[in-house]
Amino acid sequence: MTRFSNLDRHETKKKVQRETLDLLVIGGGITGAGIALDAVSRGLRTVVVEMQDFAAGTSSRSTKLVHGGLRYLKQLEIKLVAEVGKERAIVYENGPHVTTPEWMMLPFHKGGNFGPFTTNIGLKVYDFLAQVRKVDRRKMLSVEDTITAEPLIKREGLKGAGYYVEYKTDDARLTIEVMKKAVENGAYAINYTKAIDFIYNDSGKVVGTVVEDQLNGEKHEIYANKIINASGPWVDTLREVDGSKQDKELFLTKGVHVVFSTAVFPLQQAVYFDAPDGRMIFAIPRDDRTYVGTTDSGYDGDIAHPMVTEDDVDYLLNAINYMFPSLNITLEDVESSWGGLRPLIAEKDKSPDEVSRKDELFISESGLFSIAGGKLTGYRKMAEEVVDKIVAQLKSEQGVIFSPSCTKNLPISGGDVGGSQGYTDYMKRKLFEAEIIGIQEADAHQILQLYGSNADKLFIIYNEHKTSALEENLEPIVLTQLIYAIEYEAAYTPADFFVRRTSALFFNIDWVRKHQHRVIDYMAKVFNWDRKQKNQYKEELEILLTEAVPAVK
Repeated sequence: MTRFSNLDRHETKKKVQRETLDLLVIGGGITGAGIALDAVSRGLRTVVVEMQDFAAGTSSRSTKLVHGGLRYLKQLEIKLVAEVGKERAIVYENGPHVTTPEWMMLPFHKGGNFGPFTTNIGLKVYDFLAQVRKVDRRKMLSVEDTITAEPLIKREGLKGAGYYVEYKTDDARLTIEVMKKAVENGAYAINYTKAIDFIYNDSGKVVGTVVEDQLNGEKHEIYANKIINASGPWVDTLREVDGSKQDKELFLTKGVHVVFSTAVFPLQQAVYFDAPDGRMIFAIPRDDRTYVGTTDSGYDGDIAHPMVTEDDVDYLLNAINYMFPSLNITLEDVESSWGGLRPLIAEKDKSPDEVSRKDELFISESGLFSIAGGKLTGYRKMAEEVVDKIVAQLKSEQGVIFSPSCTKNLPISGGDVGGSQGYTDYMKRKLFEAEIIGIQEADAHQILQLYGSNADKLFIIYNEHKTSALEENLEPIVLTQLIYAIEYEAAYTPADFFVRRTSALFFNIDWVRKHQHRVIDYMAKVFNWDRKQKNQYKEELEILLTEAVPAVK
């Protein structure tokens, strides 16, 4: 498979500076990754630069659902519901290892947002618009069936529930798998590389970008025929650099999630429920954890570092105890948490919860493309539409013709498992292979769910490094994932590994605490960090561990 590593960073930077590129993508979240994959698969010479780690912003801090947007039906955003509903099935088929169907229960109580009649009609319309498969179409549950499905649900005023399918994902892993596929197809992607200025020709058209390496401070120039600003919450920052932040602008909102062990919150069934103030909240089981979110409040703080506040956590705890009153959950029960930002397009006189999640493309007088808004679910279609406009310009200006988009039926990295139908058989075969080489079943399940068809490479690494793992004082399965993350997923810091490559900081925080020091020692050796660098990355991880747990604990 294609090597994708910061061990090759210097050579990659030299190649990017030598080549004449068709497209420079600024931003390595799901939007930038999707655009890079769509572009390179059509034949555009493409590079992505990301000032942090890939998926370090919004794309690792969402509700982790590739969902059809039932709430947008209530806001009468019919086109949006239809589009993202269809797209979630495409995302699932192209990467069934990182996207999983999840039956969602929508309980209705007396005085709540939804009732049996309107829910039945709404879900039926939703099934039609989203072209939901027959086996996944909505069902209506009686009061008794609702309680059987989820015994913790509030029974006072309960009138039944709707039952429909959403898709659960790992947003950061989805992003990295899309980015890896772009790299496999010939794109360049460099994290920790910040775009700090634009380069213009004599006609005032943007032809390049000055970037600063965030690891060593070096600056250099990258030239490309077209440049797209896909930097999420930083879109307006770069529009200001270009002098093109006019008319519409971003409206940032913060969403917070909290995580519990199943011993504390033994949720059996994903639930989409009313909070006391009328907002809708998700409670979702994931392995041996339950996570709940999200808040939705305007945000004007540090974009790179949205903090989870005591008020955020109190809001969610109040919502949990309102809908699941037998739990009596308190702050001390919170195992981990995360906060993320949504870069929405500002709309006058609308609350954060009411602002549209539709994407919008801006093209400045200099020729800079900027994409804002949008949803995780719609990343592929959004990328296709953006690249359509880019190739149309290249055809008009240079007479160059590129292929149409092919990503609708293009498996992402790790997705070569025969689609959703073939994934089950693939899992069975690989679990058997894992057993033969000595990988425990639980570890093998985790490998297959995280890496899909790339598990073959991890099995090879496991076999080759079982002995050296003992020398490094690391469990073989941990060293296997770490080596793979460094050599094939461009991980450079402990936070890259524990947060974005494994999601362990959110869903297995004790695993992080157990292995953090030995992982840091190994990475320091591989990347030849000096003492100052090692302490810097160690401190960064310690801060993230502290911030993940509410301060009152």
